[in-house]
Amino acid sequence: MSIIEVGNLSFAYSQSHVLRELSFNVEQGSFLAVIGPNGAGKSTLLNLLCGALHSKHGSIKIDQTAINSYGAEQLARKIAVVRQEFVPVFGFSVIETVLMARTPYYNQLGFQNRADTEIANEALAATDTSRFSSRLLSQLSGGERQRVFIARALAQNTDILLLDEPTSFLDLKHQVDIYDLLKKMQIEKGKTIVTVTHDINLAAQYCDQVLLLGADCSYQHGSAKDIFCAEQIEKVFGVRIFAGAIGEGKFFVPLGKFAKNSRIIAQNPEITQNKKS
Repeated sequence: MSIIEVGNLSFAYSQSHVLRELSFNVEQGSFLAVIGPNGAGKSTLLNLLCGALHSKHGSIKIDQTAINSYGAEQLARKIAVVRQEFVPVFGFSVIETVLMARTPYYNQLGFQNRADTEIANEALAATDTSRFSSRLLSQLSGGERQRVFIARALAQNTDILLLDEPTSFLDLKHQVDIYDLLKKMQIEKGKTIVTVTHDINLAAQYCDQVLLLGADCSYQHGSAKDIFCAEQIEKVFGVRIFAGAIGEGKFFVPLGKFAKNSRIIAQNPEITQNKKS
């Protein structure tokens, strides 16, 4: 069953379109990567999906209901967002930050109860951040803080998680840790995950579906296996690509004019004969 349905969606800033007649569905419990060059409308799409932006052209349905039919609190019970930009930390501790996600569920007096605290602690345990519970966010590394923000999204207890480049500025270990965590949430909790990312290789390893957006408002939607090929990536990003394989998985290496192996590959086109695979 589709939990997100997008139909003929268009959006423009002033007179400049970033999305034009975009249509795709996201199945419940699936993991979708949204990929494309800068300016292709990836973050704009995420903002439309969470109700932060609104379009007069096309439709978005969340759980079979038009998104504009939801109130803010209702939508907050459906969708949690982890944004790319730096979030002001002020003087909040980790547990206080995660408990903020429980606001849509607070009682009539606006206070948390024992159930809220238990859910927050479960989210901390799921993201391996329980040991940071009493520490200030400002005392954590970037990778640790990102896990806390994901814990906050989990504590919001929604079926859908939207993430805008969740591994930006993280080292290799933390990048893999974040994707392992998201995949675990998909498998064990049945979460539907939509992530904007520039990391094609991580998306190829972890995601089920891909929405590939072009700077010219073109798009393709399908399985990672079908969408990811060197020719397609070269066309959308405007850069030469070397495609390889490890077992059933693919990997892609961009090659600039002065890349060490660019000349070797140019002189031996048979090396990239697996482009179409």
